[in-house]
Amino acid sequence: MRMDVLSNSMSREYVRQIEGAYRIGDTRVSLDSLVYLFREGMSAEGMVESYPALTLEQVHGALAFYLGNQAEIDAYLSEGHLAAESHHKQSSRTNAELIAKLQRARHASQIPS
Repeated sequence: MRMDVLSNSMSREYVRQIEGAYRIGDTRVSLDSLVYLFREGMSAEGMVESYPALTLEQVHGALAFYLGNQAEIDAYLSEGHLAAESHHKQSSRTNAELIAKLQRARHASQIPS
C-alpha cells in the first residue's frame, strides 16, 4: 500500500460537530444515536443494520471517537438530556389547557368496561 493512500485513510473524520450537534461523517446520523445503542450493548454490525446510511468503518470510527472523548461526550449528552427535560416541562406548562382538553377527549372516547 502506498503511504499517501494510507495517510488519507488514517486522517478520515468520522465525527463532525455541525450546528452544535455531533454527526457521523457527512450523514445526518447523530453520534448520540450510536452512543445510546453502544451503551445498550448493540454490536457495530447491528448499528449498521439500524442505520444503513453508515458503513461499518464509520460506526467503528465514531465509537473510537466516543471512547477517546468519553467525558466530553457524556457531558454533552447530559446537557442535551437536561435541556430536553426543561423544554418538556416548559411545554407542559405552556400547553396545560390543550393537554387537559386532549386527555378529556381521549377519556371520553374510551369504551366503558
